[in-house]
Amino acid sequence: MMQPLFFIFAKIFSMYIKQFYTNCLSEAAYYIESKGEVAIIDPLRDIDAYIALAKERNAAIKYIFETHFHADFVSGHIDLSKATGAPIIFGPNAKTNYPVTHAKDHEIFTLGELTIEVLHTPGHTLESSCFLLRDAAGKSHAIFTGDTLFVGDVGRPDLSSGHMSSEDLAAIMYDTLQEKIIPLEDHILVYPAHGPGSSCGKNLGPDTHSTIGLQKEKNYALKAQSKEEFIKSVTTGLQAAPPYFAINAKINQSGYDAVDKVKANGTNKLSISDFKTAASNGALILDTRHANVFTNGFVPGSISIGLEGRFAEWAGSLLSFDQDIILITENGKEEESVIRLARVGFEKMKGCLDGGFEAWVNAGETVDMIIDVEADELMMDMPHDPNLLVVDVRKENEFGEGHLEDAMNLPLHEMNDIAQLAQFEDRQNLYIHCAGGYRSVIAASLLKKQGINNLRNVLGGWAKIKEQEKVKIVKEAATLN
Repeated sequence: MMQPLFFIFAKIFSMYIKQFYTNCLSEAAYYIESKGEVAIIDPLRDIDAYIALAKERNAAIKYIFETHFHADFVSGHIDLSKATGAPIIFGPNAKTNYPVTHAKDHEIFTLGELTIEVLHTPGHTLESSCFLLRDAAGKSHAIFTGDTLFVGDVGRPDLSSGHMSSEDLAAIMYDTLQEKIIPLEDHILVYPAHGPGSSCGKNLGPDTHSTIGLQKEKNYALKAQSKEEFIKSVTTGLQAAPPYFAINAKINQSGYDAVDKVKANGTNKLSISDFKTAASNGALILDTRHANVFTNGFVPGSISIGLEGRFAEWAGSLLSFDQDIILITENGKEEESVIRLARVGFEKMKGCLDGGFEAWVNAGETVDMIIDVEADELMMDMPHDPNLLVVDVRKENEFGEGHLEDAMNLPLHEMNDIAQLAQFEDRQNLYIHCAGGYRSVIAASLLKKQGINNLRNVLGGWAKIKEQEKVKIVKEAATLN
């Protein structure tokens, strides 16, 4: 299962390239085929789509290439290798706890009538490598850049430094770009591992592929500048990395349980009695239904992270990897919920409530809810309630671009800290909003779980608030990156 995703593909004589793009993670994996031989680059943990495509095209997966130890998702390389017998290939300096092929810099691999050259490109991480694809005539056609080069950006140098500073890695990245990327021909297609929305870069562009020529022209990191200027440009303005990044990178280096085992455990149907027992024993209740459905009724103590948003990313940022998880989902969404959690390294899912929330209600169990209010109701209440506190859970830079006067900024990514949630007083009436309504429901559920009940969720978030008459918008230019 790999939804939602989109793909682009190229068919050129004996060459077939397909990009699998998964929106909720802003992640791109690649399928390359020639003469019945296939290479997969940076596969997601759920590998069925790659195997199915190869079978459909009467081809066999020959290689599995990894550009580096990914921090934002768990790769499917180990399961895919076991399923197909294809070797896992990393570039130099990749130390793993499972069998891999360590390619040398500039080593060539043959794929049908094509060749793939390994280019060691340290900087984002020390083992980072790109893969240069040449056609049957030996002409360079495309480069798969991983997190070394994005459309409009480069990989951040602060995620996997070991004992090195981000400045040290940025200096290495400068040399990499000068020696390995900038000399490439302008016509070569650029296929990166991520697109817009990814936290692996600072400001990725809107497209998921480009050319070397366009990137030389438009990407700030490839423009002529000194090493010192480059280091400053790529290290300035970096937001804090999501806390699960280090965990995922370690999993990708060390190995993991087979995804089929995780799926079987996570989709196990739990009776209401078993569900309640698991919760009383410390399991976290995660509700993956739509945010607008959750607020109308939920199992007390549940955390809402709806599948309709950047589900896996927020789960990784807010939930503990060491705690058992039990799920409440829409009917038919059990497997999708488990797979999307597994993509970012969760393996302790213990099952789903059989029959979902409806079964809970029908059994006469206690339910909780969150009061939704329209933006105009917030504006009417503000002048008359001295205890009203607007809690804006958007990121700092979003808040700085415009917010309500006297609003408190508590970014959602900081709400995994219990101390942050303990600062509110019983007398306060909390009105919580984000940009559009997804993050505010997550935030409200976290507050509810901590016993803070005097709160309301503002429907439509900032998008609706700023449309109100006589709204006073405060901007803080100093907070902008």
